[in-house]
Amino acid sequence: MDEARLRQAIEGLVGRKLATELAGDFVKLRQDVATGTLERTSAGKFVESFVQGLQQISGGSYDAAPSVDHYLNTQVEGDTRLPDGLRLCGSRIARAIYTLRNKRSIAHKGQVDPNSIDLEFTYRGAAWIMAELVRSASGTTMEEAGALIRLVNAPVGTLVEEIDGVRLVHAQIALRAEILVLLHSKHPDPVTSAQLCEWTGKKGTTVGARLSDLRSSRLVVGDGRRGFKLTSPGHAAATTEIQSLQG
Repeated sequence: MDEARLRQAIEGLVGRKLATELAGDFVKLRQDVATGTLERTSAGKFVESFVQGLQQISGGSYDAAPSVDHYLNTQVEGDTRLPDGLRLCGSRIARAIYTLRNKRSIAHKGQVDPNSIDLEFTYRGAAWIMAELVRSASGTTMEEAGALIRLVNAPVGTLVEEIDGVRLVHAQIALRAEILVLLHSKHPDPVTSAQLCEWTGKKGTTVGARLSDLRSSRLVVGDGRRGFKLTSPGHAAATTEIQSLQG
């Protein structure tokens, strides 16, 4: 996934700042699908940036903190300055994503736990919106738009698979990187060293040594009793590993 190329394709339509945010949040959603991570903190931000993008396309400016629900429910479909694909279809898809974000525990604790079906729907909806933005972008050739639309709709490979409680990383990578990817797939929940030994197929001393290195580098926190979690720099390092594996 070429984030920079995607940003450049829609920059002329929504501006550099919003293009950067939309492309970045879309790539995060794609990474969550690849690793089976259910946190989805970028879903709400993606929809908010899309709303700002629609405001920018329509009037040349956007609200710093838009009322997302109000705009999507009562304003956007009557704005004929917007292309029909974004005004009618894109806005309704965004509304569905935002509903999942609010009602299915994606943004906060609730009675309904998020699940992989919600995550898949959110990603596919975001992919459709990104493809339509690319198609609508001024100055983009049909060849380039077509290539990028195929890119954003390309199937996401399963990087982390769970079978009977065991998580497997389907890539030939160093143990340090494998641990980061596995911790990312469970973030923000802790993972014990025993689980990491089972999932990686490595001995406790080997896994322990890598965890010690990661803890010394401030990429993970925790211990054998509480389990281990990624720190903010650790999450960023794991994301970098995932991006390199996705190409």
